[in-house]
Amino acid sequence: MSNNQGYPTGKTLQELHTKDLIVFDDLCVMCSGFARFVAKHDRSGRFLFVSAFSELGRSYFIKSGLDPEKVETNIALVGGHAYLKLASFTAIMSALGWPWRLAVLLNLLPKRLADHLYDLIAQNRYRFGRLSCPVPSEDLKGRLL
Repeated sequence: MSNNQGYPTGKTLQELHTKDLIVFDDLCVMCSGFARFVAKHDRSGRFLFVSAFSELGRSYFIKSGLDPEKVETNIALVGGHAYLKLASFTAIMSALGWPWRLAVLLNLLPKRLADHLYDLIAQNRYRFGRLSCPVPSEDLKGRLL
């Protein structure tokens, strides 16, 4: 059930703006697995999650200048900033704290190389697993928008 703005009942707009958000491909086993990992290790409950294929998820793709029909990256809204591609991964991992924040070392890669590596994985992500994910974990279920 949702309110007239399309947000789940129980989540106020103020809460949505104070939480960080991950827009992810919930059909991709890798992406949904990453979302479950984040939900499990996000001890402070900092992140909310939204499917890239939902109305809200599609709106974030459009706002980011991306084609919502081609879900080629996760979008991370962390600390009021939007991150794409490898930068989204490192921003999320950094927000999880020690030892996960060590992933910021990937930011030392030249952006062009980092984006190329991310694109290579994203373009082949459905080959790494099935085109559907299992039921969300309990950690993730309560934070899906």
